Amino acid sequence: MILKLKRTPGIYLVGFMASGKTTIGRLLAERLGWQFVDLDEEIEAQQGASIAAIFDKYGEYEFRRIENEAIRARVCLIERGAPTVVALGGGSFAQPANLDLLENNGVTIWLDCPFETVRHRVGQTSHRPLARDPQRFEELYHSRRPAYARADYCIQVDSDDPSVAVEAVLNLPMFT
Repeated sequence: MILKLKRTPGIYLVGFMASGKTTIGRLLAERLGWQFVDLDEEIEAQQGASIAAIFDKYGEYEFRRIENEAIRARVCLIERGAPTVVALGGGSFAQPANLDLLENNGVTIWLDCPFETVRHRVGQTSHRPLARDPQRFEELYHSRRPAYARADYCIQVDSDDPSVAVEAVLNLPMFT
């Protein structure tokens, strides 16, 4: 296992919404015997409101501030030796403050899922505030890719079977 992961035992799954971060993350954590956290679920529990409600009431800027605080708190717990797989929200890794924090505290893995797949998975759901406008949704997908590309590793998510992606993660050089 690489030194960075030994020092801060956190694996952060990054990628666009509906790329499988939560599903793959839960399975990966189970296989590793680690804790799993979905950051959006953690924020919703702390705030007592859905992500969509937070966006609607306070706007994206305030949500990103709350999100950064949640990431900082989670990193602190991981630094204390709680091995954790964390599924980040789709925009988390595109925020420079989060990117800097995560780059130095664990390993980041981009789950790179084709646009057509995420578009199909999201459909016209209203619980994803940044997916409500189809044109903006596609622009957002493409605009975030350069940030995701800064992750330590990239796994192509071409299958709807999450175990395929989990096996690809477990075969990364960091586990040898």
